[in-house]
Amino acid sequence: MDEAREWVQRFVKWYNFIQLHSGINFITPYQRHYGLDKRIMENRIKVYEEAKRQHPECWSRNTRDWSLPEYVALNPTKEGEIAHCGFISI
Repeated sequence: MDEAREWVQRFVKWYNFIQLHSGINFITPYQRHYGLDKRIMENRIKVYEEAKRQHPECWSRNTRDWSLPEYVALNPTKEGEIAHCGFISI
């Protein structure tokens, strides 16, 4: 049982603090929850724009869309349920 608890603790730490999640544009849940995501995205946008400016030959289109989703949920819900459950936009 102790081994299982340790495994779960390691997994939760990895999932929340290390793993970059594609659904929230490659930031961690910790970064999103504590509002660090906005600064990270502002920096990413600058880095990508500078890379494109310096090497336009490497870009056939625009840079990636680094906008953040309005709502984040582990198990996505229908739009009507968001207001009903008291979820607010971040």
